[in-house]
Amino acid sequence: MVYYFMRTEVFVSLLCFLPLSLAGCKKRETPPPVPRTSQESNQAQIDVCGLLTKAEIEAIEGSPIKETKSSALSDAAFRVSQCFYTATEFSKSVSLAVMQRDPGRPTTTSPRDFWKERFGRYSGQEKERDQDQAETESKGEKEESVPPKKIDGIGDEAFWASNRFGGVLYVLKGDAFISVSVGGTDDEETKIKKSKALAQKALQRL
Repeated sequence: MVYYFMRTEVFVSLLCFLPLSLAGCKKRETPPPVPRTSQESNQAQIDVCGLLTKAEIEAIEGSPIKETKSSALSDAAFRVSQCFYTATEFSKSVSLAVMQRDPGRPTTTSPRDFWKERFGRYSGQEKERDQDQAETESKGEKEESVPPKKIDGIGDEAFWASNRFGGVLYVLKGDAFISVSVGGTDDEETKIKKSKALAQKALQRL
């Protein structure tokens, strides 16, 4: 059941990434949603499981996909939609998530703004990153032990974030971004390659 916890961690990590102004993942009161028109409601909904086909995942992971399960959660500013593709060989299951604006909760903060908060320090040149790190340390904040790795050739910008299960690929496109996590025992470079291939297909339908 190890991969079940990976699925949960990927979903929760997206919410924990919310800007500092949202106070992380601590319990808090959120403003009631603004009544939506039917058009806004449809815009907020996304068929996240339709962004990847079973055949596409099977071709990359090498194990049949027996079922898909979608879920969604809205925070004070964003809507996170996730699909978990369960493979016959469970360890090769795949998780895909999309973070976008929630039309029912007006906010001045966009997913792209959030992306800059989370990954902006890693987007510049080496000198700029070193300066950011020095500033962070001077404030007594701990820098991540393994900084995200910038991935070229996909979306507007992309990063690979390592974790105890392997890692997650985050890809920004327009004013939304996706995350892809693949299971299995492959090394990091192979997982990045597989995640990138799946992300490219999902972005075409986003």
